[in-house]
Amino acid sequence: MSATTTTRRDNKIERIIARLQKRIAEGQFEEQYEAQQETRLVAARYTKAANWGAAVDILFNVAQALLRAGQGGSGGDLAVLLVDVYKQAGQKPDAASKGKLLSCLRMFDSEEPMRKKFIKEMFDWSRKFGEYPAGDPELHHVVGSLFADEHETDEAEKHLILGTKDSPEALSRMEYAWYKEDDAHTAPLYAARAVLPYLLVANVRAANASYRSFVSALGAENKSLGVQDVSSQNSDVRIFPSLPLLNFLGLLLLAVQKGSPDLFRQLRSKYAPHIQELGGAWDTALELIAEMYFGIQRPRQSNPLMDMMGSFFGGGGGAPGGGGGGAGRPPVRRVEAPAAEGLD
Repeated sequence: MSATTTTRRDNKIERIIARLQKRIAEGQFEEQYEAQQETRLVAARYTKAANWGAAVDILFNVAQALLRAGQGGSGGDLAVLLVDVYKQAGQKPDAASKGKLLSCLRMFDSEEPMRKKFIKEMFDWSRKFGEYPAGDPELHHVVGSLFADEHETDEAEKHLILGTKDSPEALSRMEYAWYKEDDAHTAPLYAARAVLPYLLVANVRAANASYRSFVSALGAENKSLGVQDVSSQNSDVRIFPSLPLLNFLGLLLLAVQKGSPDLFRQLRSKYAPHIQELGGAWDTALELIAEMYFGIQRPRQSNPLMDMMGSFFGGGGGAPGGGGGGAGRPPVRRVEAPAAEGLD
């Protein structure tokens, strides 16, 4: 194909997009709906001809125009179709393809029902054609941050746990803001909602980062708390005499780096009375951590991690550790200390 032919085709696509965008910007609902239907037909022709670039350009630009015009249903329909074109083309998640999807995502109204479907399709695509079985970390980070800004804490947690190296800070910031609405002594419960799940997906670096972020905010806003710093090569633990379970989390992170079963048993025994006061909320997580990082076998159960993750990520807005939905189940395995840096 000559350069002249390619340019002519590109110009044709640009003209189609410009015409449809103009109809959407100036038209009423009926014309906007007709523009959506025409876009579907034009995109289908290019898709059938395997002209993936043209199909993507038309769907992306017109979807954005509709979303900008407040037509979330029509715009969302084209955004979902854009993901389908990526699937048909075998498009791997790269900066350009993810950028288009995230641009569309940010334009959805939070109450638009099509957004949920779009997010699901986006992750289905990234799991199938990307290198991460749980979905692309960058997509998880952006989606999780979006939910955090909207105070959808359960949904935010599910995604930020599987996010990037920037996710621990975002997650801890959300957990700390949530904690401030609760009683002062509940701080460890909110910190644990980041620390323990990160350990369970073998992301030790993120677990440490989330802990540091949370306790730094806590110490900065509560000058009256007596704090003692305990440091290692990779971690800094701040001891709060009035918050024993927060101390347990920090010392657990130190123990994970050392990988000593005896050290873990001593730590678990020392804090056993405080852990028991939680009514079993941390028990499954700690049993799995014991097995993953210290080689301490636990009794076999059906779907233990699904049950545990539900205790962190589910629950209809109750106290941290309540029951509810589940999350993906990583393999239970021994993780040598220091553990792999995980998904970021």
